[in-house]
Amino acid sequence: MKYLDEYRDPELARNLVKALQRKGSSLPRSRFMEICGTHTVAVFRSGLRDLLPPSIELVSGPGCPVCVTANEDIDRVIWLAKQPNVIITTFGDLLRVPGSSSSLHEQRSRGADVRMVYSTFDALQIAVDHPDREVVFIGIGFETTAPTVAAAVKQAHGKGVKNFSVLSAHKLLPPAMRALLDTKDLGLDGFLCPGHVSTVIGAGAYEEIVNNYRVPCVVTGFEPLDLLQGITMLADLVERGEPRVLNQYRRAVTWDGNPSARRLMAEIFEPCDAPWRGLGTIPSSGLGWRSGWEQYDAARRFSMPAIEVKEHPGCRCGEVLRGKLIPPDCGLFRKVCNPQSPHGPCMVSSEGTCGAYFRYHPTAEE
Repeated sequence: MKYLDEYRDPELARNLVKALQRKGSSLPRSRFMEICGTHTVAVFRSGLRDLLPPSIELVSGPGCPVCVTANEDIDRVIWLAKQPNVIITTFGDLLRVPGSSSSLHEQRSRGADVRMVYSTFDALQIAVDHPDREVVFIGIGFETTAPTVAAAVKQAHGKGVKNFSVLSAHKLLPPAMRALLDTKDLGLDGFLCPGHVSTVIGAGAYEEIVNNYRVPCVVTGFEPLDLLQGITMLADLVERGEPRVLNQYRRAVTWDGNPSARRLMAEIFEPCDAPWRGLGTIPSSGLGWRSGWEQYDAARRFSMPAIEVKEHPGCRCGEVLRGKLIPPDCGLFRKVCNPQSPHGPCMVSSEGTCGAYFRYHPTAEE
């Protein structure tokens, strides 16, 4: 197959659509999951689902870092925002995610110092500029963002910045994929794996999943043509009964990924059990602090107490993240839950499945 060097190739697009349509009669009913929020939005925005044969069902998974952040972690963030002399720094999507009883946006309206930043180094600079304040960065995201957080922590250590800490709610993707496959009733036949995470962990990181679960994986880029080609490659593997890892996104992803980024991440963090929205606690799926770096752990620095967590009644984001249902099946969707008044993170996030359905689903104008 011709791999993409230039993602605008009308002839290749036509050939891929024809190839998928031909498979429609011979391919067994197949359920593919894209585990990347950027993929989810690209699929909806481009209308790609309309090009798939009836035998292929494409479902969204736990690929949005804001969406998979558990209520208990949101509540811990809100507790920190209430502490005196603290500046909370975070990425924008997290501001409006509701916890058990509040959100960062609401706490800011009540006087908490909550600031949106574009990188961990912006947060570190705020700490340098305000040496009399404690600055906490909320560390969310997958293996893509964790190395940059580790780099900022290392820089803070080198510069002797004492008022900077991180609440680590980072997630590791392969353990979540294993947890999904251990949920037998999901019936997943293949994964479209995210390009940006794979630039760090490498396409080879999915080989263990393929070998143990016999489910094929295709690392895919983010343009509509990337996704169309990735789905076609995945369908080929299913049709041939050949569980393998293939890398559609070869212009950005290698088999080994970025060893330097992984070494930096491993220097500061180590795997730990972590809570996921909709998936519960998954062993070794988060990043805790390695010995010698605990002084940058915000939970430890502020002696964070146990917090009673309450889930939002009626919100089914957890089931959406598992691929158990689609947003229109949730009783709150569009009726009371919308981007202006979100009841769950999947509607808040720019990469959330509920938000994508709201904007791009055929019923969006109804």
